[in-house]
Amino acid sequence: LYVGGSEHSVLHLLYARFWHKVLYDAGIVSTPEPFQKLVHQGMILGELEFSAYQSGGGEYVSTGFVDNAGLDKRTGEAVMPVTVSDDDVEKRGDAWVLKSSPDVQVLARSYKMSKSRGNVVNPDDVIDQYGADSLRLYEMFLGPLEQVKPWSTRGVEGVYRFLNRVWRMLTEDDERLNPNVQDVEPAKDQLRDLHRLIQKVTEDIEDLRMNTAIAAMMEFSNAARGWKPLPKSVAETFVKLLNPFAPHITEELWSLLGHESSIAYEPWPELVEAYLVEDEIDLAVQVMGKVRATIRVAADAGREAVLATARADENVARHLEGKTIRKEIYVPGRIVNFVAT
Repeated sequence: LYVGGSEHSVLHLLYARFWHKVLYDAGIVSTPEPFQKLVHQGMILGELEFSAYQSGGGEYVSTGFVDNAGLDKRTGEAVMPVTVSDDDVEKRGDAWVLKSSPDVQVLARSYKMSKSRGNVVNPDDVIDQYGADSLRLYEMFLGPLEQVKPWSTRGVEGVYRFLNRVWRMLTEDDERLNPNVQDVEPAKDQLRDLHRLIQKVTEDIEDLRMNTAIAAMMEFSNAARGWKPLPKSVAETFVKLLNPFAPHITEELWSLLGHESSIAYEPWPELVEAYLVEDEIDLAVQVMGKVRATIRVAADAGREAVLATARADENVARHLEGKTIRKEIYVPGRIVNFVAT
């Protein structure tokens, strides 16, 4: 796998291929070609820059009313773009608007980082303020690897808060292991959630979908913070999954969990598919096509057992009262529908 920017890859791939051919002819490597797959990572642009249009009288004009010539479509008057601070705008749906006038849309655009534009972000400054793990995590969380993406310091703050929540979940203020982390057997639902995460993060790493893997770990940690107690084995597996994304904080957590060797030498968590199977499932129950209840039944429950549970629901029974059931429809694992008159 070769990951690199398109502006450099031609020479890199060419030189690497020359050397690989030499090594192959010498019997040192076993493959005739060095790479099987090429991926171009997207460029990271500068922060969003906002501008609004103003009429001659100083009134703001929404971008939707401005044509390509810079004229107000309604009046034909020329309007001028003015720079707007990011503190003065907010996102509404897919558009950015003025906080003071939410009906006024503004232009939002990112540009390539350059010294002349003054929008370069120095990684050293980010690391000084938020740490290297936050920088790594945010770059991977920005979006799909191949897409061009704008930088956002607010986004760095978001992943920084996530790492802090993980730290507080597993430690106390004096940097000792949180007493809520206990050496107990995980419950079935905890194992199910954990192995779903193992499956998700493993597949996403293999497919270079780092952003969705991080989102899944954020969702899991939100749930795990509410577990009383938090099984130590679950915490250890979660730290292993987070390690490639945030190696420094996870190395510290691994030590606090009682391990003397580096987490870098630990095997990757193994997926046990048996834990992914749910014992119970939720089914929507309809009466004449309208959802009237949601029931929880055993995953392997038969048709009659499911229908009996559905009929016993208080709200379903109320909508069936005084009516004759003409048809009972059950789509396994999905829905129950009663047709009644």
